[in-house]
Amino acid sequence: MSDVNHRHVSEHQHDFSRGLGRVFYWVMALNMIYVIIEGGFGFATGSMGLLSDAGHNLTDVATLAMSFVAFKAAGMAANKRYTYGYGKATVEAAFINAVTLYVIVVVILIESIRKFAHPEAIDGDTIAWVAGVGVAVNGITTWLLLKYSHEDLNIKGAFMHMLSDTLVSVGVVIAGIVIHYTGWYIIDPIIGVCIALLIGITSYSLLRDSLHMVLDGVPKGIDIDRIKRAILSVPGVASMHHLHVWPMSTTKTALTVHVLLKSPDSIDRTIDDVRQAVEACGISHSTIEAETRIGPHELLESESDPTVNE
Repeated sequence: MSDVNHRHVSEHQHDFSRGLGRVFYWVMALNMIYVIIEGGFGFATGSMGLLSDAGHNLTDVATLAMSFVAFKAAGMAANKRYTYGYGKATVEAAFINAVTLYVIVVVILIESIRKFAHPEAIDGDTIAWVAGVGVAVNGITTWLLLKYSHEDLNIKGAFMHMLSDTLVSVGVVIAGIVIHYTGWYIIDPIIGVCIALLIGITSYSLLRDSLHMVLDGVPKGIDIDRIKRAILSVPGVASMHHLHVWPMSTTKTALTVHVLLKSPDSIDRTIDDVRQAVEACGISHSTIEAETRIGPHELLESESDPTVNE
């Protein structure tokens, strides 16, 4: 990678981190203020509905805080105990967010089924106004995170969590308005089931991708075949084996590979060329072992190696 391109990538990462840091501070503060206000009204009026919703919104603050801590940890330097740094925390945070979304889906479905069996009279006007404030708070938070959700799976997890809460709030507003004008209490669990199914469907990709990365699968967007072609296109490389690619974080990818050289005279130059070739394929950290010959035991291993040159 050229110095110009490397500088451009570094500047982009710096701007991304600085901008996202400011967004996290704003959205956590906004949601915490909403929790305090809603909880205060709940205590003042003795409303369990408001208190329980305030508790639910407190989990949103916890979700945002977890994503923010993981984001900050990813920027910390490696040390003797964590030689790759703390970037993997972003992968775990994304997976926890995905699992939490499905826990929410199950809770909504259980509560909706309970309300189908035992309908409850509720004040549609009150819940519509309270949920309306929730739509505003969750909507603003979702909008602020949207810009960054495309570049980082961890941020996508926080974004999806807030989007699901926005949908829930919208559904509650609709239910409140319908109940206020018609008295159809059954609309509340119906909308609850619809929203739960929508959250489950839209969150599947987050769960799939985060679980894939937790298991050290090749990150989405990284093309193994392209990497193979790039390595084999380096003039000094005769063949390759033991290629492994895994996520160091939700934005950084590592690679190790053994390359067999055509000549032992240009080892350093060939390694540099291979490193630049894989960087162009999205690899952030590469470890390249150059070999001038392959022993019989290595040939035996390569026969079952799915990454060996075919």
